[in-house]
Amino acid sequence: MGIHDEPARPVLLIDVDGPLNPYAAKPHRRPAGYRTYRILTPRWEAAERERLAAWGQPVGRVRPLRVWLDPSHGPALAALPYDLVWATTWEEEANSFIATELGLPRLPYLVWRSPRPDPPPGVYWKTPEIVDWAQGRPFAWIDDEISDADRAWVAHHHAGPALLRRIDPRLGLTGADFTALAAWAADPGGGGRRS
Repeated sequence: MGIHDEPARPVLLIDVDGPLNPYAAKPHRRPAGYRTYRILTPRWEAAERERLAAWGQPVGRVRPLRVWLDPSHGPALAALPYDLVWATTWEEEANSFIATELGLPRLPYLVWRSPRPDPPPGVYWKTPEIVDWAQGRPFAWIDDEISDADRAWVAHHHAGPALLRRIDPRLGLTGADFTALAAWAADPGGGGRRS
């Protein structure tokens, strides 16, 4: 097999809020290993100004988001045998505000359709778009919104292997998640196994 015949590495699709930012942890108790960042992205500021104006509230200074990030996640993600891609509503802002804090390079990102199409009942809105984007390429996806309905939908609509790993938004990525991602990447086909 020549160098050009080698199969492409699987893709790891990364959500920010939940996996990298355990937003559902106790509000005033930062999880161990995490640092607090106050981030005001242009998209967040515009959305907050619009929301406040719609509610008839005075639109002054917009409060930045409180984001918890663990700096060790950047090197740990980069060490995994995947091509990393953002699959987050942060879109390109994940490169400017998240990747920089984690020591990751600029990564490709999914651009979500607007308006969002309605997914089938019980299926997360990102799921059909991710399958369309992947076009049969093996992928793992980490997100806090993944359910069994998403796994079933992907199994039925995606031609290649896929791992959908739900991350607890109270904990963020854990050692067990990194272990599972590494094990799956070593054998994405897994003898027909899909999860």
